[in-house]
Amino acid sequence: MLYLMRKHAGSWLIKILLGAIVAVFVLWGVGSFRSQRASRVAVVNGETITLDEYNENYRRMIDQLRQQFGDRLNDDLIKLFQVKKQTLDQLIDKRLLLKEAHHLKFRVSDAELAQAIRSIDAFQTGGVFNSAQYRNVLSRSRMNPEDFEVFQRENILIEKVRNYIEGQVRVSAAEIQEWYNWQNAAVDIDYVLFDPSRYKNIAPSEDELKTFYEKTKQAYKTEPEIKVRYLSFTPAAYSPLVRIDENELKEYYDANPEKFKMPKTVEARHILIKAGQDESEKKVTAAKQKALAVLKEARAGKDFSELAKTYSEGPTGENGGYLGTFKKEDMVKPFADQAFSMQAGDISEPVRTQFGWHIIKVEKVNPAGDLSFAEAREDISQKLTEDKARLLAYDAAEAAYNTSYEEDDLAKTATALKLTAKTTGFFNRRGPQEKGLENALAFAAAAFKLSLNEISDVQEFGGAYYLLQRIDEVPEKVPPLADIRSRVTADWVKEKQKERAVKEAGDLLSILKNGEDIEQAVKKFKLTVEQTGYFKRNQSVPKIGFEQGVIDAAFGLSEKKKYPDQVISGGKGSYVIRLRGRKVPGLEGFDQEKKQIAGNLLQNKKFKAFAEWLAKIRESSEIFIEEEFRG
Repeated sequence: MLYLMRKHAGSWLIKILLGAIVAVFVLWGVGSFRSQRASRVAVVNGETITLDEYNENYRRMIDQLRQQFGDRLNDDLIKLFQVKKQTLDQLIDKRLLLKEAHHLKFRVSDAELAQAIRSIDAFQTGGVFNSAQYRNVLSRSRMNPEDFEVFQRENILIEKVRNYIEGQVRVSAAEIQEWYNWQNAAVDIDYVLFDPSRYKNIAPSEDELKTFYEKTKQAYKTEPEIKVRYLSFTPAAYSPLVRIDENELKEYYDANPEKFKMPKTVEARHILIKAGQDESEKKVTAAKQKALAVLKEARAGKDFSELAKTYSEGPTGENGGYLGTFKKEDMVKPFADQAFSMQAGDISEPVRTQFGWHIIKVEKVNPAGDLSFAEAREDISQKLTEDKARLLAYDAAEAAYNTSYEEDDLAKTATALKLTAKTTGFFNRRGPQEKGLENALAFAAAAFKLSLNEISDVQEFGGAYYLLQRIDEVPEKVPPLADIRSRVTADWVKEKQKERAVKEAGDLLSILKNGEDIEQAVKKFKLTVEQTGYFKRNQSVPKIGFEQGVIDAAFGLSEKKKYPDQVISGGKGSYVIRLRGRKVPGLEGFDQEKKQIAGNLLQNKKFKAFAEWLAKIRESSEIFIEEEFRG
């Protein structure tokens, strides 16, 4: 073919063919460029973030939110969490961090990757990595092992970069002391409360009420309401129709051996003598001596449960220290290691955990093993019945949905299929209050997406399936003043009372700043001065409650500035405060708190350092975001 083309290169036919080929390549190139533009979301330092990547990351974030919120997840929550922005930010940050990992010459060996994957609990059976479970879990997450291993390798690289940046952060002794002083400082204040309810006989004129209504009427707008007709299909209703034969039960048992493995368990009691992690060495030693004394009694033959009732300082003491039957991972490591090394009837030496010293008595050891088919049969039958009933319920809902195409009315669909259609009362976005209805919020979210008379596709709420039809609606509206007159009047009065309280509190504050004695000044307002007593920044204010405005203002006062710049508005009214005294914390509690303070400060500084470092990397990078993804 090439020989013939070269031979006849001068002919008009070959020129046409060559021209056609050139045209195809030119058009293909243009089309490819346009396709790339259409399939990309952003470009980071020359690297493209594709639409597929974005969609996959978005789906993963939605799945995580769905695990947290279940059927309560709706469009409003998705907007609240800014999922679209977070999705893109994560992908951009990932590109930047992987580039930095390359610059820093970080690597992830195959052995390191394998160890990280083997240590993930979801891939383990009885604490051991299970390759079949690994593939099954990934399959359910719509991933294959190759993609997951790339994903995991990148995560490890990113974690190395984070550790490198955060590893340079330190907390000084001065910072710990400063935070301790700040956190534990205490102030004592005088206060005068101007309660708005003390102002009586306030009533609006007709013009004042109308003006107030016009200014605030949007606050009285009613919520839109709708009425829905629906069909429900609950798996429980279809359970009696399910038939499971013996072969299905045996096949499920044989295909899922990991589900019927029983880990080793221990039944035990314990006696706890408390000695927390932050206790002094002297207290820890004293607690151990007490535990040894109790152990001596237990090994001398005294009833262990009675000793627990007498000596144990843990919550199980009153029950004779009984812990029930537990798996190794259910307990903290030192306790579990000891308990699972013992035989039935053994009593341990004192074991130290973060809670204190434990004396353990093992009452029974249940070795690891597999449930026999006979032992597992009932559970398998129940699971398969539930699964099949769920499928039958969904199939019935799907059939009803297909029938609704012809009927255009769920009531007629119900009649045709000999079902019962139900109708809600009017409800807002918080959902109907119908008995037996699963997840009213999710029901309302789906219903409000429908137009009038539109029938939904199959919806799932709380494990049941539904078809919804929006059959009536009441739009939002602002009621006329005549309909809400008493409510508007009450709100006007509250506003005026609040204004009076703020004004008189301001008058008092001005008098006090001019040097008048507070005890004398408050008499003009027929009020009294109250004293709180000392309180810290993170505490509720005595006699007042948790009023952040009062707390912030109080800690901003000093001997030179005993009064705040302005009146403080709180939940109970308007406050005027005066500093009585300030206490600097002593050092007696510092040793107990400094370890925790150091840990908290270090974590906060690490988070801030990494965020600031990443922000600088962003600033120095070339990042282009497609118009439709800019938020």
